[in-house]
Amino acid sequence: MSAVPSPSVVPKPEAAAEPGRPSTPIDPQVAALLELIARAKRPPIHAMAPEDAKIAYEKSAPILDINPPPVHAVEDLHVCARDGHAIPVRLYSPREVSWAEPLPLLVYFHGGGFTVGSVNSHDPLCRLLCSRADCMVLSVDYRLGPQWRFPTAANDAFDVLHWVFEAASRLGADPERIALGGDSAGGTLATTCAIEARRSGLAPVLQLLIYPGTCARQDTPSHRALADGYLLTADMIQWFFAQYLDQESSRDDWRFAPLDGGGTGADVHGSCPAWIAVAGYDPLHDEGVAYAEKLRAAGVPVTLADYPGMIHDFFKLGRFVPAVAQAHADAVAALRAAFGSGTEN
Repeated sequence: MSAVPSPSVVPKPEAAAEPGRPSTPIDPQVAALLELIARAKRPPIHAMAPEDAKIAYEKSAPILDINPPPVHAVEDLHVCARDGHAIPVRLYSPREVSWAEPLPLLVYFHGGGFTVGSVNSHDPLCRLLCSRADCMVLSVDYRLGPQWRFPTAANDAFDVLHWVFEAASRLGADPERIALGGDSAGGTLATTCAIEARRSGLAPVLQLLIYPGTCARQDTPSHRALADGYLLTADMIQWFFAQYLDQESSRDDWRFAPLDGGGTGADVHGSCPAWIAVAGYDPLHDEGVAYAEKLRAAGVPVTLADYPGMIHDFFKLGRFVPAVAQAHADAVAALRAAFGSGTEN
């Protein structure tokens, strides 16, 4: 559900004693950024036609993101979906591929509320993870709403998952060191791919979940307390889901809501270990925390990284918010540990 809207309320840096709101003040650079966005008075993304929203997001994505780091090679490929559609994917390599010494690989799903975003909008982040985690990254351009509604995105993600494990050796990747990752809506897809992998007998080494969406109906304390003014708004979330969901009852499908869809959500027993990043001023904060608890209750090893002064989409605000660099480093460290690559040089 990543997006760059124009908040209608500028948040105050001081904390408020309200359920769902962190006691830690918002990061000063984040507060300044939200003020700048509010002053710009651009139409919020949920007030646009979907095609206009897609264009606006692509144009805005590079403005606040880090400069794209160099990598050894970038290759655009296609994966055949179950219905014959050619799913575009982008493969990043940190160094020359050696079939004698295959590289670990991260399959990455971009955010954007299942409606906006692309491999282009998340190119800098994928390059950073590739370079600093010393792994191949396969970024997936899964199909988006409203042209393609649920469960198309989930099916595309599952089809790429199965293809990657089958094709890893041909790509120069190590099939024993494959991780799954994504931010926001892409984090949802990564969670469900981890479940699909376990159901299919596949064994990824990590699910790297960056402020993932996991709940069916967005009624947590953080959703209520942070409904407006913090980049991602309640109106925007529901607009995204209106573009994506084929019918209201699909909210109860575990592929949409692995936390609590249908009441109990997905069976996560036996899923691969997880690293989950949440942001204190993000409406999705509580569902990320709850998903970590659900995994732990099922015996899945989990690291929960809570960034209390941050907002949704902060992983892509590194040009403007210096504190984002630490979160990037934490994600890289989680990948390197899962891949057995040691610490970053």
